[in-house]
Amino acid sequence: MSVEINNESGIAVEEARLQRLAAFVMESLHVHPDTELGVVLVDESAIEQLHVQWMDEPGPTDVLSFPMDELRPGRVDAQTPAGLLGDVVICPQVAETQAEAAGHDLPQELAVLLTHGMLHLLGFDHATPDEEAEMFGLQRDLLLAFAMHERSR
Repeated sequence: MSVEINNESGIAVEEARLQRLAAFVMESLHVHPDTELGVVLVDESAIEQLHVQWMDEPGPTDVLSFPMDELRPGRVDAQTPAGLLGDVVICPQVAETQAEAAGHDLPQELAVLLTHGMLHLLGFDHATPDEEAEMFGLQRDLLLAFAMHERSR
């Protein structure tokens, strides 16, 4: 798995942990090991520009996903083809505010946002109640499994 992290946000983050999480999510969803993912951390001004340009919505947001090869999760017996998964763009400043409101720390919020963004890249959405239940359930399961995985390191 190739996970490239580019931190342009001005806020220090645990890049190695984000790389481990991204690899864990891709492996858990049977994404081919030669698949590439980009993670970009940006400030509020940059995410706001992207939010307006791509979503036609004002103001900064927490995470945006830009799929490339439209890969979908594989199965134990059939991984996805290798390719470019896409880019996840995260704003740590917005994440920090959300972390405080949720009662956890910035690294946990960044993990939530990265996982959420990656699920969008893999075709998951939360437009309907059923889609939301599936996506957020999988997101929760992946984050819990990753936390257990990290503790056993």
